[in-house]
Parts: sequence; C-alpha cells; structure tokens
Amino acid sequence: MRQATIQRETRETQIRVTLHIDGRGQSRVDCPVDFFGHMLESFSRHGLFDLDLSARGDLGVEAHHLVEDCGLVLGQAFSQALGDRSGIARAGFFLMPMDEALAEVAIDLCGRSNCVFQGDWGESLLGTFPPALSLDFLIAFSQAMAATIHATIRCGRSDHHKLEAMFKALGRALRAACRPEPRLQGHVLSSKGIL
Repeated sequence: MRQATIQRETRETQIRVTLHIDGRGQSRVDCPVDFFGHMLESFSRHGLFDLDLSARGDLGVEAHHLVEDCGLVLGQAFSQALGDRSGIARAGFFLMPMDEALAEVAIDLCGRSNCVFQGDWGESLLGTFPPALSLDFLIAFSQAMAATIHATIRCGRSDHHKLEAMFKALGRALRAACRPEPRLQGHVLSSKGIL
C-alpha cells in the first residue's frame, strides 16, 4: 500500500496529511484558505490520490507559512509513500485546459528538487488567496518530494482558471509519474541504478 501520514507542528502552522497514492481521488481538505483548499481538492481528484489534509496557521500574518508548509508536508507524504521509487514510471506530464486557460506540468521523481515556473497572474486575491503563493507551494512541494517540476501557464484570462488548470495538470502529471511499471520488476528507472 503506497500511503503515508505526515504531521508537522511549528509555532506558525499545524498540518496533518494522510495520503493514499492508489486511491480514487477522494479528498477531505480542512484548510482556512478556501481557494487553496479548492486547488488541493482538484489536485487530489485529477491525480486519483486519496487525500486527507488538515491545516491551521498564522493567517494574521498572511497565508504564506500555511501554503508553503502544506507543500512541504504533502511532498514528504509522497516521498515516504513512494519509498525508493522502484518500479514506477518516474516521469509524467499533462496539458490541461480549463475554459480559456491552458496549463502544462511536467514532473520527474528523480531524487533532485528543482522547480521552474513560467506564466503570470494578476495581483487580485482569489478569496483570501494571493495567486503568487502557488509558486511557494510548488517550490516547497518539489523540495520535500525531491522532484523536478516544470509548470507553465500558457494562456488565460481568469487567474482562477489558470491556477485550477495548473493544479489539475500537476495531479495528472504526478499520477503518470507514480504509475507502476511492471516491466521494471522492482528496479528504478535510471541508468545509474539508483535515484
């Protein structure tokens, strides 16, 4: 069973994640930043990951600590659930449209963290969520998961649509990367023999 439970408590945030990689896309996200919670639900649904996430933080400062720490905890959960990453496809990508918006995510579960983002969004809040915090989430997620992530918002008018397309694409790309590959017979997909 590829699953994990991770808990992180600091003076700034309290986050608990239970993840089942081979799920059905069911989620229970308890997050005070509603738009960000909606993005995590979309990620879970399109990745077919079962996700139970509870998050609290110092929103009186702003949402940055909470969003970034959710990326850290979620990335740690994937890393723990995948173990040594043997027998998986390792890389995946997806191009996701949402109305007038189009986002692309490519991911490599290579054991090295890197995050590259191309795109733009406005300065307006989405509920209480500043769109730029999406990049802080992606960076923390890639670091904790030891993965390379390239995310591109190709076009779009609505920041809501652009970010939702990106989170859905992230879920779909990660689902492809986590996919078991029976022909590997428990080996990692690397010429080095180890990630």
